[in-house]
Amino acid sequence: MRALMLGLTAALTFSSIEVPQLFQQARATVAIADQPPAPWLQSDPGDSLYRMAREALRREQYRAAVERFAELTRRYPRSGYAADALYWEAFARYRIGGDAELKTALARLEDQKRRFPRAATAGDAAALATRIQGTLARSGDNAAAETVTIEATDAGREGGRAGGDCNEDSDVKAAALNAVLQMDSERALPLLSRVLARRDEGSACLRRKAVFLVAQKAGPQTEDILISTAQQDPDPEVREQAVFWLSQVSTPRAVAALDSIAQRSSDPGLQEKAVFALSQQRDPRAAQALRAIAERKDVRRDIRGNAIFWLGQSKSGGGEYLRGLYTRLDDDELKDKVIFGIAQSGKPEDRRWLFEVAQNPRESVEMRKKAIFWSSQGGITGEELGRLYATLQDRELKEQVIFALSQVKGPGAVDQMIEIARKDKDPEMRKKAVFWLGQSRDPRAAALIEELLNE
Repeated sequence: MRALMLGLTAALTFSSIEVPQLFQQARATVAIADQPPAPWLQSDPGDSLYRMAREALRREQYRAAVERFAELTRRYPRSGYAADALYWEAFARYRIGGDAELKTALARLEDQKRRFPRAATAGDAAALATRIQGTLARSGDNAAAETVTIEATDAGREGGRAGGDCNEDSDVKAAALNAVLQMDSERALPLLSRVLARRDEGSACLRRKAVFLVAQKAGPQTEDILISTAQQDPDPEVREQAVFWLSQVSTPRAVAALDSIAQRSSDPGLQEKAVFALSQQRDPRAAQALRAIAERKDVRRDIRGNAIFWLGQSKSGGGEYLRGLYTRLDDDELKDKVIFGIAQSGKPEDRRWLFEVAQNPRESVEMRKKAIFWSSQGGITGEELGRLYATLQDRELKEQVIFALSQVKGPGAVDQMIEIARKDKDPEMRKKAVFWLGQSRDPRAAALIEELLNE
């Protein structure tokens, strides 16, 4: 998926956007159990067979897994593993595929439902059965197609189980909707739209799943549904899911909707995700929207900061724009974000600009310290830092340069720290230099420390 994980590690330093969590939620939309739990009945007669079957499944040796799980339920029908073994046999047959295996898998699931209605895997079994019906439907099985279509149609009706938590009912309905989507997207999208039009609390989990399913099919209807959901759904998680998937809809309408949410929503979490979604858009208007958010003083500071961060990660954001923005900002937190953003580019002109900020006496001490640090990460030489050190009077800045020298690779940085350790008039600065020299593996640093100890 295009650049979706761009700068993620750094992003989480400055933003609470939980992108991995959103991916997990998406993958879990029509999830079923796919790994058996560890053995838990060591004295059970079926324990050894369960272990062998579980290991075969883990190794994706599905035929062997089918044979072992089937043998377990045949030889030890009263085993504590028997109820779940029927599910795992069905799952392994589903993985093998083919009409015969799929129909046998359905029979095993029916057997479990009849004999062990309270099995731990009963909920997963219902969702797996619907998924199998969908696979059969796509291969031309009319009865299976009718089954999943009825289930999917039912998903769009009012009612359902009370409460907004995810449950077996929502898993099965999501699996049915997904099956219809794979069979006939033109039929499925209106059904998904009906699900998302519901406002009862009990359908909130299903609506979250429906957003993901809608996003899998590109087209004008998809855009309409996602925008409407992002703007109108009463559930915050549903809105956030819709905003997240709008990041992949690169159209002027999607950009405009995300821009409006980012600037005007009363939900900070939704604003934050809208800014992220804009950063993933390929439309140049998205970058322009981020710039407008970064500059607007009536937008919350943290939202502006997120816009600045993502501009710094974007090729279209550009150091040139951020350097110009820096001069128009009067907020040190936002200026800090600009400095960080510019530091990510690695371009020579951006490195020069950072060092100019570090040298500029008209800048605040904090901004100069930030610029010094990021200069040390971006290719500045020890000699350049040494020349800067010689011009400084402020103790905080001098300490920062010494620390920056410790981050710079090459003999020049060690030379500068040795010079400070030997000659600086301030004993505190000499101690700082000695400390960081002590962290160096340069033999000259060790020799200097030994020399100082013997004085």
